Order: sequence, then C-alpha cells, then structure tokens
Amino acid sequence: MVHELADYEQAADRCGLTPAQLDTALFGPAPALFGHVAVDDDDQPVGFALWFLNFSTWAGVHGIYLEDLYVRPAYRGTGTGRALLATLAGICVERGYRRLEWWMLDWNPAARFYASIGAQPMTEWVPYRLDGAALHGLAAEGVTSATRVSAGPGRVPDRGDEA
Repeated sequence: MVHELADYEQAADRCGLTPAQLDTALFGPAPALFGHVAVDDDDQPVGFALWFLNFSTWAGVHGIYLEDLYVRPAYRGTGTGRALLATLAGICVERGYRRLEWWMLDWNPAARFYASIGAQPMTEWVPYRLDGAALHGLAAEGVTSATRVSAGPGRVPDRGDEA
C-alpha cells in the first residue's frame, strides 16, 4: 500500500521501499516506526497509518508524527481514515502525549476531512529538508568541527528507544 500511496501522490518513481526494509523498521531489534493496518470484513488490508514519536521541548512530552496515512480508494469515506486517526489520538491521550501531527500535500482533497475532525493547518511553520549531497556535505563538516557534540551521558541516540 505504500507504493499505492506514492502513486496517488504522483511520486511512484521515488518510492523505493522494500518489504524487507519495512519489516526491519517495524519489527527489527530497535523499532522506531510503528504502524496500524485497517482491514475489511474479510481481513484484507484497506488502509494504514505509519508513525513515530517526536518530542516537544516546550511541552516537555512526546507526540506522534504521522508519516503516512493511506486508505484505498474503494474505502475512502467509510470511516477507515477516521478510525486510524482515532487510534493514534487514543495512544496520545493514553500516554500523555500532547500532539498528533502530520504533513499533507497542498492539493490533497483530504484537507476537508482533516478540517472536519478539528485539525488545523500549521501555516506559520515552514518545513525544511536536508538530503542527498547537502546532507553528506554537512555530515562531513561535523566530523571536523571544532565544537564537540555529544548525545549525553550513557545515551546512544539512534537505538529506537522512546527516551
């Protein structure tokens, strides 16, 4: 379904996710990605939500960042997307998280659905991305930097723990 989503978002050629990568991300030794799958009455998958934890330094608590929400076309408007989001909202409330956040392409008609559940667009925040050659260039710069950066005592930052 991730490839179906990429096709829907007009970016099928940029989606290289393999089943093995997704399996490792969700079920490997240190998972940092979490997911929920919606199924129909015959237990066939009809939608999914993939998410990970973020952290608000101002609130001092984690939140959920929804990386992808997808519902197959035949099941849109049936409450499937709402059920997936309600599940994530329930996790937030149960764990004391204060935010459920996501990005959406500006042309996506799901904006009406998101507004109907009370979601607000964050127009004052501008997303940035660093990847490819720029990412590698900055990483190389960090190795030779005069300022020492540490993850803190006893912490390895990328082990998938929830902090």
